[in-house]
This record gives sequence, C-alpha cells and structure tokens, in this order.
Amino acid sequence: MAPATDLGLIAALRADLRAAEFTVERLDAILGPVAGAALAREQVIPAELLTRGSRDPAAILVRLFTLGDPVDTELVDLALPTLTAAGVERLGLGRFEGDAIVANVDVRPYGDEQHTWWVASDLSELATRAPLEPDHVLGIGGASATLAAWTPRPRIGRALDLGTGCGVQALHLATHCAHVVATDTSRRALEFAAFNAALNEQDWELRRGSLLEPVAGERFDLIVSNPPFVITPRDHGLPTYEYRDGGAHGDAVVEQLIAGVGDHLAPGGIACLLGNWEIPAGQDWTNRVGGWARAAGVDVWIIQRESQDPAQYAETWARDGGHHPASAEYARMYAAWLADFAAREVAAIGFGIVTLHRPLTDREPVIDLQEVRGPVEAALGATVAAGIAARALLAEHTDDEILALPWRVGDDVTIERHYRPGEADPRAIQLRQGGGLRHTEALGTEAAALLSVCDGELTAAAAITAIAAILGEPEHELRTALLPVLRGWIAAGVVHA
Repeated sequence: MAPATDLGLIAALRADLRAAEFTVERLDAILGPVAGAALAREQVIPAELLTRGSRDPAAILVRLFTLGDPVDTELVDLALPTLTAAGVERLGLGRFEGDAIVANVDVRPYGDEQHTWWVASDLSELATRAPLEPDHVLGIGGASATLAAWTPRPRIGRALDLGTGCGVQALHLATHCAHVVATDTSRRALEFAAFNAALNEQDWELRRGSLLEPVAGERFDLIVSNPPFVITPRDHGLPTYEYRDGGAHGDAVVEQLIAGVGDHLAPGGIACLLGNWEIPAGQDWTNRVGGWARAAGVDVWIIQRESQDPAQYAETWARDGGHHPASAEYARMYAAWLADFAAREVAAIGFGIVTLHRPLTDREPVIDLQEVRGPVEAALGATVAAGIAARALLAEHTDDEILALPWRVGDDVTIERHYRPGEADPRAIQLRQGGGLRHTEALGTEAAALLSVCDGELTAAAAITAIAAILGEPEHELRTALLPVLRGWIAAGVVHA
C-alpha cells in the first residue's frame, strides 16, 4: 500500500515535520555516532534504547517511521499535532493497533548542503522483521546516494530520472532543472514518487514504462538513472525485486542503457547512470564494456569503482532482500547465483559509474574506460562536469593547439619527492591530487619540470622548449614524450586552461 496524495493532509504532515526539526542533522544529534553507525549496519537496538520513552518529536518519529515500533497514539499526536494519529491513518502512513500506531511506510529526512527533504518509501526489513516483498519500493540507499554525488548539476531545461523509484534523484534534479520527467515500471514506485513530490512541494511529470520506452523520440539535457542493474539468475525460480532486478539475463539491462541512452541526449546533454557488468574469465573488464561504449554513438566515460567475485556478489544480493544467511532460502539463492555465473564463465562482477555526453560538434566519440578504486571526494558532480568538458576539449583540438595553450596546475595538486638519506636527487617523484578522483601518478624529471611551470602564463610548447634546453635533450623527442602526459593531466583535472 502506497501513501495517499491528499494535498491537505500532506501539507499538515510537512508542517509537523518542519516543527519537529525532523532533519538529517537533528537525527544525527539524537542518535549520536554509535547508534547512527549501528543503524547503518542494520542494527536497531542502540537506536531503540536511545529513543524509547523519549517525548522529543523527532525521536518519536524515528521510532514510528524508521524502527517500525508501535507508538502510543498520544505520542504520535505529540509529534504530529497538525496531522494527528488519525491523519497518519488516512494518509496510509500507519494503522491503529489498539492504542498505538504502527507505520505502514518509512518516512525519513534527506537532503544536501542547501536543501532539507523528506522521503517516503516502503519499510525496510529492519522495521518489518521479514524479507522484502517483490514490489518493494526502496528508500534512500547507498546506490542512490552515490548517483546523486556523481551527477553534474548544471542549470538546464529538461531532465529525465529513468527508474525513479521513490524519487530520490528527481528531488535533486528539481533544484536545477526547469522540467523533470520521472519514469518507472512499478506503479507503486510512481505512487510513492507522487507522494514525495507533493510532500516536498515539487512538480514532476511521472510516466510508467520500461527503460526508455516512456520517452521514445524525446531528448533531454540531463538523464540520470539508478536502474535495476543487479544480475539475478532468471531460470532458478528466485524472488525478483522491482527496484533492483530488470528482468533481463545477465547484465543486459546496463548494456541496453549504455547503447541506447545517447539517442535521448540533446546536443551537449549528459547522462549519468550506475551499473554492474560481468567480467568473463581471462578477460579484462574493458573488453566487454568497451564494446557497449563503442555502440553508444556519443562520448562515453566509464569508471569502475570495485569488483566482486561471484561468491561475494551472491552474498551481497541474497542478503539484500532480507534473507538470513542461516536460512534454507538464502542457501538456495546463493547456489543459484554461483550456478548462473559458472554457466557463463563469469570470473568477477564490476560496479561503476557511466557518464555519456552528446558532443556539440560532429566528431568521433571519446571512449574512456578508467578504474578508480581508492577514496574519492564526497561530492563529484563538478569533477564529472569538468572531466566531460576536458575530454571534449582534447577531442576537438590538435596536438599543436593543446601545446599552444597556457595550462595552470590545480590548487589541490601537490608533488612529493622521496629521497634516500644523504642523496641530493630524489629516488621517486609522486603527483597527488587532493580532490576530485584523487589522481596519483609517478613522474619522471621531465614531467615534474613541466608541471612546475604550469602557471597559466607560459604555453606548454614554450615550457617544453625551455626544459629541453636546460636538460640538453632534443626538443622533438621531449615533446613526443610529454604530450601524452599533458593530455592525461588535462583529462584528470590536474591542469586546466
């Protein structure tokens, strides 16, 4: 059951949530680091102990909507004095059980640096103490937070949230896009999305359908998608979940999106989506995914963030639906995943972020497949936007044009020199980027010299001429050696024009 979209009752709920200071920051203060971290690990006891008996409205709302505890009607009326317990029932947010209200849905605060929102979704297995239903509508999860963090935020006209779920990405899009279209195959998901749009005083155009079908023939300035990318065995009778299982064999959903989403980008438009892909035994991940990228017809930049072996993947997703590792159903699902991957000789499964860009000029698309395993900056939208622009610049300028420009080293870039005691010359020189994707690179003497004079005034060509003279090296050889290094720095954001 999804909540009702009664605008009067929703306005009352919004007013009460504001009055209760039901925000991420307030909940962090109530729970503290220990209980908050335990809740993130799906352990509810510390949060229950902290909120039990509290008359703080925000703490009462945590007990009701996050922990799924029965809450006395009198306390619900205290926390939601405008809506009241009766209004909770009328909106479909909860039901009466004796003198208490038990939540039907999860409602929790969410936001970014400038905004505070509230997101309604189905209750998690933490609250229901049972496995998820196949039509479960997921709330705020790690994948949705990752996509939001990586998405560029230009001021644009039309945006598409493909596979919106409860509408997390649409909330962000509405802050910088004039018109938001949000699609999903799930009717219940769209009902939750409609509720969340109303609760947060936003207006989205909601459409039902599979993948790109609801927007056939349309183009957008920005497309985001946290699609149902989980690779779930199709022929083993396993439960499937609408929020994560796209109904295709293997990684076909992600392949279809990479190949097809470029047709829906306006000139200069960007798409950002998450995905899993299979890595066959004896192959690098770029072999398979590179073929998808070449079929896209637009610029494609894919960053693989991690990979799992088939057993790790099975453990992650068998547990995801709320099945206990000691249960027979978990064991059956685990075995099915292993059998499915073995049938296709899959050695690992990759996870990453796919960015596509339709160029403004008629040229060959850029294909960049990159692996970034370590920690990165928390908010990467600006880094992604700069990376797209840098790759376009590199594709649209000749080597001579690149060398004719003055480049400036980024403010977050440092160089480390490592010496043996007593030696005058460094044994190793390391470039380190403090922000963005935190690029690191070992430098030779010539490259370190070039980076040291990237001050925004001297052109790269003039710098190479001077370095060649100082080192006594042939200029054309030094230029040939340093040009690909410079291009790599431009793509990585180490230097900028």
